[in-house]
Amino acid sequence: MANKLKTLSHIEITTSGIVLNGERLETTGNGLDMLTHAYRSYVNDYPKFFKMDGLGKLGFLASELLLKSLHEERFVSRDDRAVILLGSSGSRDADIHFQSTISDKDNFFPSPSVFVYTLPNIVTGEIAIRNKYLGETAFYVISHYDESVTEQLLMAAFQDDATKSVLTGWADYADKEHFEAKLKLINRT
Repeated sequence: MANKLKTLSHIEITTSGIVLNGERLETTGNGLDMLTHAYRSYVNDYPKFFKMDGLGKLGFLASELLLKSLHEERFVSRDDRAVILLGSSGSRDADIHFQSTISDKDNFFPSPSVFVYTLPNIVTGEIAIRNKYLGETAFYVISHYDESVTEQLLMAAFQDDATKSVLTGWADYADKEHFEAKLKLINRT
C-alpha cells in the first residue's frame, strides 16, 4: 500500500479502568457499573445506551470517548469511515440471558429487548448509526486477540479507495466482571 496509516487516537477499557491516549480517566465503580458511570460522566446523550447489552455498552463507550478526544466534526454523514471490531465472546452474555427467557416451558417469555442484542455486530451498527458512518461495518469473532489478524483486516478495509479511516480494535465482553476494549482510529495519510 503506497499510502501510510496513522493512529489518531487509542483507548483501552478494562474492568480496572479507562486509559485514553495514555491518560487514565477518573472512574467510579467496578465492572458494568464502571461502564455506566463512565457513560454518565463523559457521554450521557444517547439514551439507547441503557438498552444495549454489555458488549454494546463497552464498544459504544470506547468509541465515544475515543471520537470525542479527536475534536473533529461529528454526526455528519460520511462514507469514508469503516468500523471493524474483533472479540472472542461475541454476544454470548446476551445469548445466555436470552436463553433464560425461553428455557422454562412453564414460564416461557422470549424477550425481544434481549434478543435484539444476540448478534455481536450490533455494536458496530450502533457506532455507525450514532455517528452517521456509511462505510463498512463488521464484527469478527476469533478465538483470542491476535495483532496480525487485526492488521490483515485493517489492510483489507483500506483496499477500498473510499475508506479513509477505520475505527478498529478488540472489544470483548464475557460478562459484567470480565471485559476489555482496545480501540483505535486509523487514518490513511
